[in-house]
Amino acid sequence: MYINENYLKLEKNYLFINIAKKINEYIKNNPDKKDNIIRMGIGDVTLPIAPCVVEAVKKGAEEMGVKETFKGYEDSGTGYDFLKEAIAGYYKSFGVEISPDEIRVSDGAKSDCGNIVDIFGDQNIVLITDPAYPVYVDSNKMNGRNIIYADSTKENGFCAVPDYSVHADLIYLCSPNNPTGSVFNKDELKAWVDYAIANKAIIIYDAAYEAFIAEPDIPRSIFAIEGSRKCAIEICSLSKTAGFTGMRCGYTVIPKELEVVTANGTVVSISQLWGRRQGSKFNGVSYPVQCGAAAVFSDEGREQIKVNLEYYKENARIIAEALDELGIYYTGGKNSPYIWLECPNGMGSWEFFDLLLNEINVVGTPGAGFGKNGEGYFRLTSFGDRDKTIEAVARIKKLLQK
Repeated sequence: MYINENYLKLEKNYLFINIAKKINEYIKNNPDKKDNIIRMGIGDVTLPIAPCVVEAVKKGAEEMGVKETFKGYEDSGTGYDFLKEAIAGYYKSFGVEISPDEIRVSDGAKSDCGNIVDIFGDQNIVLITDPAYPVYVDSNKMNGRNIIYADSTKENGFCAVPDYSVHADLIYLCSPNNPTGSVFNKDELKAWVDYAIANKAIIIYDAAYEAFIAEPDIPRSIFAIEGSRKCAIEICSLSKTAGFTGMRCGYTVIPKELEVVTANGTVVSISQLWGRRQGSKFNGVSYPVQCGAAAVFSDEGREQIKVNLEYYKENARIIAEALDELGIYYTGGKNSPYIWLECPNGMGSWEFFDLLLNEINVVGTPGAGFGKNGEGYFRLTSFGDRDKTIEAVARIKKLLQK
């Protein structure tokens, strides 16, 4: 009996499990404080699904109860045409042309970010920006791959730049970035596309937070960048766009042009490989959920989800305004639901976490959990309730202005 010993190289628990343990321990010792805790750590939405989406899910479920409209296994397993066409139309609305048959519907960006590496050899060198969403690192450690890092720091505004002195085969990029809230502009993203082409590498581009982009000159998709169709895969999600954290639906876009040459000279389609992997290990997203997802991209749906997005954006503005008053350096908040702040007075990430939890009952995420460059930084999320966000900000200001 053998196990995959690469799993032993991982941290014992996922970051947010460790945070939950700390909170539970605090509550155990301070039961009277349980209801006073304001959570601004995990990036989970708090507003309900848009009404038109709910109705679409209901309609889809009702169709499953009628023989004539009942759906079993999807024929393709890539998503129903009506949803893929809706997604393609959404891309077109911000100037990016994607064919519906280049889209594969999934149960979320997290799954695809972790699973996409199944189709690539373990000998590939993987480049990940640091700080990074832990799934990028963990899913490659599980396969024993060699991981190198590109530094995202205060000096470059937490937007890593490519280094031509090192070679990479797979490159993880995220914009708007989780955890730092930073965004790549067109020139910065073009630099990464050029680097990928020069290295014959593939970019795995996590665009889960694209709906929060407010500035018109910030790309909503990597496919807005010339040359990207030959070197990039884009992964997106409805979790943050439309509150699907509890419903699970996302999509991955793989251009037809994206091909690699194997060791024996055979040209292989990345889309075909991903389709083959999914066909073996994934049976698709439920029909009612796909009905709801299609409603997100309707005119009515986009207007309704805009209300929730603006709510979260206002929360981010409230947090950012308070940090401006306190004179604390931060990134994010404008094009992102995350605010990445420098811990005051040279404090460490977990030290600041403990201070906020114990002194004012506010929970955030220690930057150290996202990589070495996250030490000394802290992530707050704008996905909370408005009144609680205002209260948390007031507590933070009072604490740090002492």
